[in-house]
Order: sequence, then structure tokens, then C-alpha cells
Amino acid sequence: MSAPHLWLRAESKPMEHRSALTPTTAKALMDAGFKITIERSTLRIFDDAEFEMIGAPLVEEGSWRDAPKDAYIIALKELPENDDTPLPHDHIMFAHCYKQQGGWKDVLARWPRGGGVLLDLEFLQDESGRRVAAFGFHAGFAGAALAIESWAWQQTHGPEEPLPAVTPYPNEDELISHIKEVVAEGAKKNGGEYPRILVIGALGRCGSGAVDMARKAGIPEENIIKWDMAETAKGGPFQEIVDSDIFVNCIYLSQPIPPFISPEFMENKDRKLQVICDVSCDTTNPHNPIPVYSINTTFDKPTVPVDVKTGPHCTVISIDHLPTLLPRESSEAFSSALLPSLLQLKDRKNARVWQDAEKLFNEKVATL
Repeated sequence: MSAPHLWLRAESKPMEHRSALTPTTAKALMDAGFKITIERSTLRIFDDAEFEMIGAPLVEEGSWRDAPKDAYIIALKELPENDDTPLPHDHIMFAHCYKQQGGWKDVLARWPRGGGVLLDLEFLQDESGRRVAAFGFHAGFAGAALAIESWAWQQTHGPEEPLPAVTPYPNEDELISHIKEVVAEGAKKNGGEYPRILVIGALGRCGSGAVDMARKAGIPEENIIKWDMAETAKGGPFQEIVDSDIFVNCIYLSQPIPPFISPEFMENKDRKLQVICDVSCDTTNPHNPIPVYSINTTFDKPTVPVDVKTGPHCTVISIDHLPTLLPRESSEAFSSALLPSLLQLKDRKNARVWQDAEKLFNEKVATL
């Protein structure tokens, strides 16, 4: 049996600096006998030279379309836009087309049309049903950071001026240092009061990242409200959300639930809520539990205003690739967690994680 061939596709999503493979994990796979091909990239946090140093061959960006038929095309985010050609390769990626997101049929149909298979990273699970690799912690960490920064910006620059573009940080320490500084300035303008931040999904990977960021930013523990399934069991909308300054949503939406807040609930002159960060980003999901916005935001335009007529100005952060705020650290953590499953591609037919992924793909294709 020939060794598996993994082809790292260059990301095409604007400002996506993360990578499914890092020089560390690529070398581990090569040492295990895998064939590795790396597309050149000017976006990726890891320089091409870092892959060259481990002996990985580099090819031109976008050449995955002409890769050998047996190569696995691995990446993180969506395929290039304005392309609906059939896909003959097996792809390992986050395709965002299994939960009836906007345009899901057009995305998913490309694989059966070309004879390829989608092995979706979001649904690779261990025996207990837990995802084998996830960006959750860094998503929550980055989302809380931007939410705190947005709140501080409103205090120091006025509620109507939108938060300017943000760019990735080289490491966690620099991000923490910046957020600590801006939230302290915001608190000064707020009569010395730090914001109250409510995190829903606080016990999960994502929520624990959000709570960790709030603590490292210097927000007092009593101002960090941690909710999970027990607190939301009664069903929303929740007054506690509008009574907080910042709301960070970190749940994994697997089934319809009552909304956490609603447009009507926001129309309250006593509302304190000024910033919502929807880390979960179920924007186009018909069961989005935060139905007060309808678009994803981006790093160059990180916030969108909520249409409210009463109470304070409120903005939403709905960036769907938040971990790229810390691209090197989040990539290393994710790729290292994914590595044991990638190594099982040597015996994919007997590897439960990959067999389950292919079975799920076939089930979803059957609904087209």
C-alpha cells in the first residue's frame, strides 16, 4: 500500500493566516512515510521557507486542481469563490455545508459531481463524540478579546464610531497586553467600572477560551458571568444578557433552541448590552439563537450595528474565523490535535474516524 499523499491547499479566504498543517506536523507526517506537498502562500503565518527547511516540496498556489487523483487536498476554510467545478479529489476541510447554511447544496454537490469525497474537519469525532481537533479555545479567546476591545472603543471614542480594522497578533502575550491597556482606558471613561461580560457555553472549549481572555484582560472575576446548559435550560430570551455590557455566545448549535435574545427584547431603555460577539457564527442558520443581525463581519470591518431605537448603541462581532487573530498558536494547537487522525489515513478503510466521516458525507449527499 502506497503512503498517503497530503496536499496543503493555500487558503484563499481574505485575512486567513492559519494553516491545517504546520512545519512541525508536516515533518511528523513525512517521518511517518507520508508524501507531503505544500502550496506556496503569502497569507499563511508560516513562511514558505519554514516548510522548505523540513524538506517539504513547494508548488504554486492553486495547483491543487491538478494534483494526483489520489492526493488528499487539506486546508481549513472555503474553496475559492466563483467556482462550481466538480471536485474529483478527497478534501479534508471545514466546508460549512452540513447544517443547511446558505448555499449548502451548491457547495456539497461539487463532490458527488466530480467523484470526490468531503471529509469535514468539523465532524471528525473520537469514540465519545468529541471533536478530535477544534479551534474552539482560540476562537473564544479571540472573540472575547475583540468584544472587550469594542466595548472599550465605545467608551473612549463614542458609541457611533465603528471599531477600526484589526490585524493578527504574532503571539498571545501581545494581544493580552493590548487588550489590558484598552479596557483599562475604557473603564476610566466608565467611571472606573469594568464591563460585565456574560459567556454562554462557558464550560466548553470555546467558552473556556473566552473566560480565560476576560481574566487575563483584568476584568474582575465577579464581572465574568459563566453560563452553560444548566442556566439556559429554561429557554430564552434572557434578561441577564441585556443586563450585561458584553455578551459572548460560544455554544455549539446542534438543534433548534429558543433565541437567547430577540429584536423586541433589545428595545429596552434600561438595556446595558453594548457588544455581542457571536463566536458560534450561525449567521445563515435558520435557527440562529441571536436573530438581531444577518451578516458576517470581517477583520477589516469587525462590527455591525444592531438596529435599535431605544437604549444604548449596540454592535455585533460575527467573524467566522476568529482564531486567525492568533494564527501561529491556534494552527499549532489544531494541527497537533489533528495529527493522530491524519496518521490513520494509512489505513483509512479500518480507521473509525475516517469511516464515520465518509458515512456522514454520504448521508448528507443523499439529501441533495
